[in-house]
Amino acid sequence: MPGAPPRCGLLTAGLLLAACGGETVVPEFTGEPNVDLALPWATASVAQAGGSAEMVEDGLERARENERLLSMLVVKSGRLVVEEYFGNAAREDLHDVRSVTKSVVSALTGLVIERGDIAGVEDPIGGYLDTLVSDLEPEKAAITIEHLLNMASGLEWDESGGFGDYTDWIRSDDRLGYVLGKPLVEVPGAQYNYNSGAVHVLGVVLEQATGTPLPELADELLFSRIGISRSRWEPFPEGFHNGGAGLDLRPRDLARFGQLFLQQGESAGSPVLPREWVARSSVPYFGWRFNLGKLTGISYGFLWWVVPGTSGPLYFAWGFGGQYVVVVPELYLVVVTTNNWRGVGAAAGRYERQTMDVLVDYIIPAFR
Repeated sequence: MPGAPPRCGLLTAGLLLAACGGETVVPEFTGEPNVDLALPWATASVAQAGGSAEMVEDGLERARENERLLSMLVVKSGRLVVEEYFGNAAREDLHDVRSVTKSVVSALTGLVIERGDIAGVEDPIGGYLDTLVSDLEPEKAAITIEHLLNMASGLEWDESGGFGDYTDWIRSDDRLGYVLGKPLVEVPGAQYNYNSGAVHVLGVVLEQATGTPLPELADELLFSRIGISRSRWEPFPEGFHNGGAGLDLRPRDLARFGQLFLQQGESAGSPVLPREWVARSSVPYFGWRFNLGKLTGISYGFLWWVVPGTSGPLYFAWGFGGQYVVVVPELYLVVVTTNNWRGVGAAAGRYERQTMDVLVDYIIPAFR
C-alpha cells in the first residue's frame, strides 16, 4: 500500500545505519567521483554527503502521496545515500522501465560504433536491413543512424500519450515492417517526432551489424562492465527484441547506468563508453523547449532528454509512467525512480509530473 515502509533502505537523516546486503560504508568524499561500477555500492547518509536530510525527508513524504511510486534512489558523489521502496516493491525486483530502454540502446550504438561494427552515425540503415526488407524504398534506406538517435527519421508516426501508433505497432505481427511501411512525411533529419518503433529499428540494426541479439550485446559491451548481472529484454516472435521499450532492470542497476554517464563513460578511470558519446547524448539537437511540471526547458539529444539551462543543466532517461534516470553533473548526482505504469492509461502524465516535481522541488535542491 502507498506509504508503507521500505523493504530495505538507507535512512536519510542523522546517523548512518547499517545497510542491507553488506555494502561498504566509506568516509566523507570530496571531489568528482569515478567509482568502480562493478563493485557493490558504497553508502552514506544524506548529511555525510553534504545534503539536507530535512529536504530529502520532506521529499520522501511528498513521494509517498504517489500511490504508483515503486522506488527512489539517490547517488551523490558515487555513494548511495537514498534507497526507498514503496508498496510491495523490493530491492531485487526487475522493473519494466519502458523508454529508458532507448537511452540504453543509444549507449549500445556508441559502443558498436567504437568497436567498428558500424562506421558511424552517418551510416544509412538500408545496408543493415537489406536481408530483412528486400523492397525498402531508397528514401527510407537512406535514413541514417543519427536520424534514429535524434527521433528525426521522417516517418509518419503518432505516439501521443504513449498510445496511437505504439499500440498498433506492438500488436503487429511484423514490427519491423510496420515501422518501415509508414510513409515518409518529412525529410529525414529535419523534424523531431517521437517514435518508439524507429528506435526498435535501431536495435535491429545493431543486431544485424554485430550478429548478436540485443540482450547478449548489452551484457557483453555494457552491463557486465558496470556490475549489472540481471536484466530482462522483451522478445518479439519474429526473432528480435523490443529496442524501443522492452528492458527490465533493478533500480540499483539503473543508478549504475546513470553513474556511468555522470563519470563521462568511465568506471574507476577505465573507459567503458566513449566520452564523446556521452557528450553527444547529453546536448540538445533542437531549438524547441517544453516543460514537464516544474522542470522547464527540456529538449532532446541522442535518445536522452536534455535540460541545458544555466541554472542547473541536467539530462535524463524517461520511461512511460514515471521511470527516470536523472543525471545532474554539477552536483555529482544521479536520481532513479520507478513507477507502476500498468493500467495507468491516460493518467500517466500526471504520475510523471508528480514524480518529477518531487525531484525538482526537494531531492535535487537538497544537494545544492
